[in-house]
Amino acid sequence: MTPQRLQTIQRCLARRQPDLTVVLENVCKPHNLAAVARTLEAVGGLEIHAISQRRSLRLSQMSAAGIRKWIAVKKHADIGSAVRRLKSDGFRIIATSLSERAVDFRELDYTRPSAIVMGEEYDGISSQAAALADEHITIPMSGMVQSLNVSVAAALVLYEAYRQREAAGHLAQCKLDTKTYQRLLFEACHPQLAKYCRQKAIPYPAMDDEAQIIEPVPGAAQQQHEGFAGWVREY
Repeated sequence: MTPQRLQTIQRCLARRQPDLTVVLENVCKPHNLAAVARTLEAVGGLEIHAISQRRSLRLSQMSAAGIRKWIAVKKHADIGSAVRRLKSDGFRIIATSLSERAVDFRELDYTRPSAIVMGEEYDGISSQAAALADEHITIPMSGMVQSLNVSVAAALVLYEAYRQREAAGHLAQCKLDTKTYQRLLFEACHPQLAKYCRQKAIPYPAMDDEAQIIEPVPGAAQQQHEGFAGWVREY
């Protein structure tokens, strides 16, 4: 871990926006999920919510792009449970929709905790999602085709949120609590050891100001798995 790399990680964590997220309802194409997650990470998001009736989502493209290292995917069986959880966490639910109450997406205040609901590629959001949403937004268009690819639509809305938050000074103050900040810092600086600790249900060891581990991890020195050599040598 070079000092430059550590500074980059710390700077990104300090600008994270844990109160900005996207909910994808039955968006099953993996490249769309990966593209939205990538944009969310770029504007400081921490996790994306995926609603799918499938037992598993194909997230291989997110792994290939490296996005899963920075964005957590929270899977839900239905939109109702996802919305209940987000509202209990203080999020306002904003749905992209062509309904009569939809407003231009640029008119909303995204400096508040915001969960943006995007629908599947052909039919948009479900009627249930529309009913559960606090706000409806639309993206104005002048062409004959009145829809955008879900990843493009998400990018437009997320960067409007980014613009507003930057102007309001949200990016100049760290929004992460100390525990979350330290956890994410450890996982970014020591990904293989973090994986080992999770597998063994071992708490992450303490780090110094240079993100160097200052206490041994039980059993770590005996591991011979490929990719662990960098931190095994520390003990």
